[in-house]
Amino acid sequence: MNNYIGIIGCGWLGLPLAEALVLDGFNVKGSTTAENKLSILNNAGIAPYLISLSENSIEGDITNFLNGVKTLVLNVPPKLRGTNSENYVAKMQVLYFAIKKSEVKNIVFVSSTSVYGDIDGEVTEKTIPSPTTASGKQLLASENIFKNDPLLQTTIIRFGGLISEDRHPVTMLSKKDNLHNGNMPVNLIHRNDCIRIIELILKEGTCNVIINGVYPKHPTKKEYYKREAILRDLKPPVYIEDSTINGKIITPEYLLNVKNFNFLTSIEN
Repeated sequence: MNNYIGIIGCGWLGLPLAEALVLDGFNVKGSTTAENKLSILNNAGIAPYLISLSENSIEGDITNFLNGVKTLVLNVPPKLRGTNSENYVAKMQVLYFAIKKSEVKNIVFVSSTSVYGDIDGEVTEKTIPSPTTASGKQLLASENIFKNDPLLQTTIIRFGGLISEDRHPVTMLSKKDNLHNGNMPVNLIHRNDCIRIIELILKEGTCNVIINGVYPKHPTKKEYYKREAILRDLKPPVYIEDSTINGKIITPEYLLNVKNFNFLTSIEN
């Protein structure tokens, strides 16, 4: 029987990750909630599964999906905005129970730096999280579901704000006025480096660690988004003049000091 890497959530990040792993020679199973994406996964050499998680159940053949999977990448962000908000922790608990009935031994949990909350100053993997948002609180609780199980080898990656050529915060910020906290630093990372970090973990068998996935340069929001807007021929966002200099600088200490990881894709054009 082939050993598979499973990816729950083959969307904006999960699909190119799965494609990269296939090119590297891995056997990959991938899940999607959209039936029209099954052929896209299949054409990329990914074994496709239609799976939808809810607070009470899993719709789809999760048993067959997990069959033969030793390492599982959980890439399912919380949906807490608008009218379709959910109990993300309950969803992860349901998934956890399914995993415990399977052969899965290794978990890579894709999380967010939002778990750190409004801490000021340098933030490393040793910083105690103190989330303030609903998504941050639910992500931290979900991390702990898997991290606290001694029979699972769980690696948690806390990514900063995710960007790519086709996805950037400046698009939403453009033309906005009277924005606050312009002197705060940005904590971003390009999707290309996200994929490389996850690949590194999978190839080296890294387990039971927490990793901050953030590009190690932190211009202020005011400087950065003005520059990025001009490069895209967009109207730069306008920040209120504020003498306060605070905010957090999230340091990818583990990647830099333990893995000697080189970030290859700058957050700046």
